[in-house]
Parts: sequence; structure tokens; C-alpha cells
Amino acid sequence: MTTHRDSPIRVLVAKPGLDGHDRGAKVIARALRDSGMEVIYTGIRQTPQMVVQAAAQEDVAVLGLSILSGAHMELMPEIMRRLREQSMDDVLVVLGGIVPEEDREPLNAMGVSAVFGPGTSTNDIVEYIAANARND
Repeated sequence: MTTHRDSPIRVLVAKPGLDGHDRGAKVIARALRDSGMEVIYTGIRQTPQMVVQAAAQEDVAVLGLSILSGAHMELMPEIMRRLREQSMDDVLVVLGGIVPEEDREPLNAMGVSAVFGPGTSTNDIVEYIAANARND
């Protein structure tokens, strides 16, 4: 994929919470990498503090979270609060997982840019990130 950027978009893919299913996160990480993005994958069972700390250390433009456990309404407020505390409001936050329709608006209101459910094509996710990540 060609972009107008001089350097690749840096994306942190993380699995916060106790969910141990990471196949989807790995598929997304590979698709993003194959599209020319620089991807850091933190692995499973990350705390919100660990996720935000890694995002800050890696100076990422995008934070991609995979939550399949149903704990998104517990984990996301803390992650978003910690991002604000680190002055990382410019980081594009996207969420993948099983998220009921009624939770999407509250997630958007707290700063989650997009929610991708099961069956979303990797191409759609790559294109969304390429179009919406900060350009630096």
C-alpha cells in the first residue's frame, strides 16, 4: 500500500484483560504489517496500565485493542483515561471484538474511533487506519 507518509504508521496491537484468545489480534497485526505499517504486538493479558505504557514508549499513532471477553466497558474507560493523562489524545484508538450495538455509542463518546466486530475484513481495518491515523 502506498501512502503519502515518509515513515510507516506505528500501531500497537494489544489484548487487555484476561481474554486469552489472540488469533484475531495476530491476523490483524500481520495484515497491518503486510500493508507497510510498523506493528508492535504486546501479547495477551495486558493491564490497561501496561497497554498505555507500551503505547507511550513506542510512540504509536494507533492503539488497536482486541477484547473478546465482554469486558470492554470495564477496560476501555481506564485505557482512555490513562491515554489522556499521558497527553496521548492524538492516538487513534480502535477496538475489535464482540461489542453489542448498544455499547458502541458510549465507546465512541469516550474516544474510541471505531469498533470492528467479528467478520470485518482485514482490508477494511487497514484502510480505516491508513485514512485516519495521524500523519507525522
